[in-house]
Amino acid sequence: MSVEALTHPLLAGAAHGFLGRRGGVSTGELAGLNVSYSEDDPALTAQNRALAVAAVRPGGTLQTCYQIHSADVVTVAQAWADADRPRADALVTDRPGIVLGVLTADCAPVLFHDATAGVVGAAHAGWKGAFTGVCEATLEAMEALGASRANIAAVVGPCIAQKSYEVDAVFEARFLEQAPENARFFRAGRQGHAWFDLEGYVASHLRDAGTGKVGMLGEDTYAQEARFYSFRRATHRAEAGYGRQISLIGLAAG
Repeated sequence: MSVEALTHPLLAGAAHGFLGRRGGVSTGELAGLNVSYSEDDPALTAQNRALAVAAVRPGGTLQTCYQIHSADVVTVAQAWADADRPRADALVTDRPGIVLGVLTADCAPVLFHDATAGVVGAAHAGWKGAFTGVCEATLEAMEALGASRANIAAVVGPCIAQKSYEVDAVFEARFLEQAPENARFFRAGRQGHAWFDLEGYVASHLRDAGTGKVGMLGEDTYAQEARFYSFRRATHRAEAGYGRQISLIGLAAG
């Protein structure tokens, strides 16, 4: 099975892809294109990462972060060794040949592109990162490289959908304290619980921050076992590991 790389027309000018688990070499519970080193044979993970880059930007140099559910962003001016990757949750660059990657397993990956300025970005937007401003921080970092917020297109990739994301009352209260209008991202569920729309919440932050164009793929990681890894699904099944997928973006080859 070949690698599946989902794309979006808003990012058509960049080399990009939201990848899932199809087309990789990992086996067992992690079968497919697992790109996490923490749960798999490192040789298989390295091979999967190479397959992912080849499917999106052949010959590109992959750069990722050690993700910590923060709003921290790094600017990639030159490639670093994987062992030296910084602790952050978003990356931006204006360097040809660099491919930015973020890993997810229910959190929302967001890819950014300013075609006029030649700047790209990638963010890992779990609820914590989105809540504390990782999307806004990514836009600011892109602007520091010459991008214009009005020219930036951003797309929210595969993540856990509202129908699959049950949260408790404490979780919901945190968002309502941030802004009462956040109530629109919650649908009432059983007593003391609600269903949270992570994708809509992230997209709203992007729009409110003045992003020129915002898109969403509308793909539920939890509900599509054959296509995506899911932390929550694996947890509900008491599986030993859950794997990660990767979303990639780089400037198109000239």
